[in-house]
Amino acid sequence: MSSEHEARPRPGFVSPVVAQHQATSAAYYGPGGSKSLSGIALRAFLLGGALAVSAVACVASLATSSTPLWRLPFFGACLAAFHFLEFWTTARYNHTAASVDSFLLTANWPAYAVAHASAALECLIVGALFPSRSWAPLHTGPLLLLAGIALVVIGQTVRSAAMAQAGPSFNHIVQQARGPQHQLVTTGIYATLRHPSYFGFFYWALGTQLVLGNIVCFVAYAVVLWKFFSSRIRGEEAALVRMFGDEYVAFRKAVGTKIPFIP
Repeated sequence: MSSEHEARPRPGFVSPVVAQHQATSAAYYGPGGSKSLSGIALRAFLLGGALAVSAVACVASLATSSTPLWRLPFFGACLAAFHFLEFWTTARYNHTAASVDSFLLTANWPAYAVAHASAALECLIVGALFPSRSWAPLHTGPLLLLAGIALVVIGQTVRSAAMAQAGPSFNHIVQQARGPQHQLVTTGIYATLRHPSYFGFFYWALGTQLVLGNIVCFVAYAVVLWKFFSSRIRGEEAALVRMFGDEYVAFRKAVGTKIPFIP
């Protein structure tokens, strides 16, 4: 009886293995951790609130005013939906890579924030000072507006679908070495677009500027995004050739990006 009693763990005793697991979990999932549950919940809540407020403001502005300022909350709704879907799609289809950073709220900081702030400011200034101006040639403003909305919807759909189909093979950070989960995806949406997530964001971003009616930011977005994706694709494809060899070389020759001047 005494030996059995002595073999039992002491009250409050935690084995080294359990203690290590708890410490690791706290580092990842605790406040300030890369996968902080409270941080993820807070960001999701704020993005949901921003989406709801922006959608209501957009509808209210359209219903009660003839000014083009409804475009600003529309832009806000697009941004909120985009950042939420970045995390949700990662968490759903590549859960081991999901983290606070998957929302992309601080990606390419501060250039990313400056770009969107500039777009909102241009729309606000032009809409407030010249509410009835017709910036589009040959009175094509309504068509360009519809084209912008279509690009936003198509771009977001393509990007999210690409992330979902690639699953564990997709990562927001360019991978330099092949992991056990990495596969070269060449079917589905990847049979038409070599980099569908980049295609989606490129046209999504340009679509938002058409909806906002921005001339300066439309041109700036097009130039900056083209340079960014041109450079990123070169670097990423160098890594992909190292990972998949001739298989990726053949895929690259067969499937284009559908981004202008990036074959």
